[in-house]
Amino acid sequence: SIFLKFPDRHLRLESKMSDDESESKGQRPVGNGGKTDKYEWTQSLPEAFVSLPVPSGTPGKMVFVEIQKQHLKFGIKGQPLILDGNLHKPVKIEQSFWQMEEVKGGKLVTISLQKVNTMEWWKCVMEGDAEIDTSKVEPENSKLGDLDGETRGLVEKMMFDQRQKMMGLPTSEEMQKQEMLKKFMAQHPEMDFSQAKIS
Repeated sequence: SIFLKFPDRHLRLESKMSDDESESKGQRPVGNGGKTDKYEWTQSLPEAFVSLPVPSGTPGKMVFVEIQKQHLKFGIKGQPLILDGNLHKPVKIEQSFWQMEEVKGGKLVTISLQKVNTMEWWKCVMEGDAEIDTSKVEPENSKLGDLDGETRGLVEKMMFDQRQKMMGLPTSEEMQKQEMLKKFMAQHPEMDFSQAKIS
């Protein structure tokens, strides 16, 4: 099933797809991101975060990070690069950065990549890496909550209709038409609706 979260209500849509079909587009997103053998990543609409473990004794000056518009390099100086490849989508270089922090069992370098297109979910960070299924990405509740009532209602309707279409179910407008027809049929039992088609 698909569970849509909105600030004022919860909407669960039962999917007709089997588990095999629903997994066919890629990994199920964790934190709206994924995991490779070298790094883990998460994302929001405006940015993506890449987390890479490094040995506990590694000083910051030994870490090498180079962020270009659509290319990323990462490694420890004096060793072969751990990452060196094209990014899935372009980033804003001047707003992207990296930091290192102590974690249990070592250190963690987190690279924050600011997306050029802030209205798009990424399927992966580096070209050629495992892709996630972006249809399973969960929108951020706070972003919907920040919208005014009319806009939020429109966004919720669009999201609902998109999910319904994906599962071969009627959209909100089609459901409204069906409801109107049912009421009309109930008010006019003498009429024959067996051949009626809803357009």
